[in-house]
Amino acid sequence: MVEIFVIANRGQYNHRIYRTLKYLDIDAKLVQNTITVEEVKAENPKGIVIGGGQYLEASGNSGAVVQEFKGEIPILGICLGHQLLAKLYGGEVRTAEIGEYAESEIIVDEEDELLKGLSPSFKAWVSHRDEVSKLPKDFIKLAHSATCEIEAMAHKSLPLYGVQFHPEVEHTPKGPEIFKNFLRICWL
Repeated sequence: MVEIFVIANRGQYNHRIYRTLKYLDIDAKLVQNTITVEEVKAENPKGIVIGGGQYLEASGNSGAVVQEFKGEIPILGICLGHQLLAKLYGGEVRTAEIGEYAESEIIVDEEDELLKGLSPSFKAWVSHRDEVSKLPKDFIKLAHSATCEIEAMAHKSLPLYGVQFHPEVEHTPKGPEIFKNFLRICWL
């Protein structure tokens, strides 16, 4: 049994998500977004991370996996994964007025389980051109930055979380804490 599936969407940091989980002693498996729902079910994971990439249209089977497991097991979307969650649940994604490719200060609006212990703010690496511009129904905004209104979000009742920034890189010093919080959610 694999504990956490990391679905890669051709983003430059997907391997770092996998490595971060391995450093935390988690049995993680990095797979391409061509993986089927049946293949994921066969491994019975405790959680799924939907990794980054450049275009929503290139997210492969990631959306089908999210739809199949929503509510059953925790899902964390990072960058493109965050945007995909928003689109699947009725939110909106647009090209950002200001693309972010640097360190940013993330301001915590709602310290839930995912961002526990990180308020009032923390530094994070951001690397994106598109962003969530409208929260999906039944989601709450967890954090924002000076240039991105929805840096993190969570569903009100399902274990679905999204972050626009990259907790998996060393330029996000508190990134491991976010993964540890996600892992606690997976083992609740």
